[in-house]
Amino acid sequence: MILCDIGNTTYHFRVNKKSFKIATVESLKHLPMYKDTIYFISVNNKATKEFLKKFPNAINLKSIIDFKTAYQGMGIDRQVVCHYIKDGIIVDLGSALTVDIMKKGKHKGGFILPGIEAYKSIYPKISKKLSFDFEKNTNLDKIPLTTNDAINYAIFSAITLPIIKEYEKYKTKIYFTGGDKDLLKNYFVDIPVKYKKNMIFTSMKKIIKESNNKKKGK
Repeated sequence: MILCDIGNTTYHFRVNKKSFKIATVESLKHLPMYKDTIYFISVNNKATKEFLKKFPNAINLKSIIDFKTAYQGMGIDRQVVCHYIKDGIIVDLGSALTVDIMKKGKHKGGFILPGIEAYKSIYPKISKKLSFDFEKNTNLDKIPLTTNDAINYAIFSAITLPIIKEYEKYKTKIYFTGGDKDLLKNYFVDIPVKYKKNMIFTSMKKIIKESNNKKKGK
């Protein structure tokens, strides 16, 4: 079984137990014609067309996932990740940072923030004087006294405070996936947090297994 998560900027493959990424602007011609069945999800229509030129028999999991939500326009990547968690707040650290809440197997809703790279690019565009050095370990308990600290403070406050607000409401574990596992953990010291790097692939496998069992009448 071969899995692929087609995002806005990369093809993220899982072949056997190895994962690798290829930029969506790059060609897939150098990849072998895999004999195993390929399953994929995608939020990128243009990249999907290129992907299917290379792998025309690949199966889109969008056609078999059974995920119900009142949320309109929810991306398939978010649906897949949420399908794996019955209770929890799922934070996906991608090019966009998504936050979704699952309660007793039901999707309660979610929101989208700019990813870290997007935040980092905003300030220099406003003014060259707002170019700064990114720092992961920013103290949010101390008001900044330099521009560099002020920008880092604003970035991490903008990301962490809405997530903490949802935790205080639902009192459930926070699951981080994708991106840098150490990026946000220092801001959730007294909150139950778990990092699952490849949750997307684990959930894709779960969906495929459920679909196959359904076909077999299990």
